[in-house]
Amino acid sequence: MRLLAACLTLAYMGLLFVSSAPAQDAVDNKAKIKQIRELGKRDSQSIPEIVPYLNDPSPDVRIEAVKAIVAIGTQRSLTPLQKALADADPEVQIRATDGIVNFYVPGYVAKGLASTFTRTSRYVRGFFTSRNDVEVEPGIVVRDELGKAIGGVVANGASIDARSNAALAAGILRARPAVPDLVSALRSRQTDLIYQSLIALEKIGDTSAGPSITLLAQDFDEKVQITALEAIGSLHSLESAPNVRQALERARGLKIRRAALSSLALLAQPQDRAIFMNYSADKDPQLRAAAIEGLGRIRDPEDMPLLENVFNEQNLDERVRLAAAFGIVSEGKLETSEFSALRYLVNGLNLKAQAGSSQNYLMELFRRPEIRQAVKPLLAEATRDEKISLAECLAQSGGPDSVPVLESLASDTNPDVSTSARKSLRVLRSRLP
Repeated sequence: MRLLAACLTLAYMGLLFVSSAPAQDAVDNKAKIKQIRELGKRDSQSIPEIVPYLNDPSPDVRIEAVKAIVAIGTQRSLTPLQKALADADPEVQIRATDGIVNFYVPGYVAKGLASTFTRTSRYVRGFFTSRNDVEVEPGIVVRDELGKAIGGVVANGASIDARSNAALAAGILRARPAVPDLVSALRSRQTDLIYQSLIALEKIGDTSAGPSITLLAQDFDEKVQITALEAIGSLHSLESAPNVRQALERARGLKIRRAALSSLALLAQPQDRAIFMNYSADKDPQLRAAAIEGLGRIRDPEDMPLLENVFNEQNLDERVRLAAAFGIVSEGKLETSEFSALRYLVNGLNLKAQAGSSQNYLMELFRRPEIRQAVKPLLAEATRDEKISLAECLAQSGGPDSVPVLESLASDTNPDVSTSARKSLRVLRSRLP
């Protein structure tokens, strides 16, 4: 009897120990979280004290540690956040990913996936179904090891949301080291991951990734197909052209047809001239503009009369007129008189509805030195908006000959112009050999 009583007593004490352990863990975790929050209110000197909590057994503690490191947000935060990318908890990975982006794009954490976490819902569904056009500013260099680590999350993240979020981040940061993992993600069966990986590859601009997108030009998901077509054109994947033509022929709707024709226009293959001619008078402005663009890039002298007729057409949609102006300048007509095509493109930089298209066209045209030289005389009488946009175009597409031009604009009496020109000068010099 004594032996039985002793056994029962030991068993009871064991149950008490087991039942009290989780409660004690909860108390300990609360104390740790409180300590982390106090450390997070200090400066970067407290980061070494927070880092050990990234190894804590409790995901809640590790999450709080990442949040504190992100909030401090200095360069010293990057290494521990890179470490947190390898965590087994998806929320830790997501918060660490957004924190790294936030360092290079201040304010991002207020808009990223981590901002959607609540007490009752882990995240907002549908976050990855729309396109995020945020990108790190030109000239900012992201550490290669961070890009590679983010690529690792794209490939092996703890959840599909963590992987999709990492793909989104890779695009924002234009993280070239993540390209192999983004390409592999295109073979996933997860639509959100494929979609975000396509956008990321387009932003990064590594043309070697173009062929890997080819088959997606005919994907059954409309959003994926359209984005793939856009990326093929942007990355100038010439070997994907047959698939793009097939997508145009079999287009299930207007959006797909527009994307396919725009992609062909960017590829600018002479064999597609007949296609562009066929759409050059289309009733849909976007299709017509794409066709005109394609003719302009092919640069067949026989098309100049058509381009000029379109440019001078009455009651014309401005998207089509801008495309015709681009085509005329691309063909080599570089006069800058009041009603010339080149002047029209520059003047378009002043109008909100046209500024984006005008700048994109000029950025492409400025890859050619003779066009950069033709625009220089216009700078003396250019408006504030024209000077700022032209400086940005030179930063992205200019050569050594653009340095004196930007140096001159850096001394402009308008502070907005001078500030923008100095920034553009830094970007240009970072690009030049």
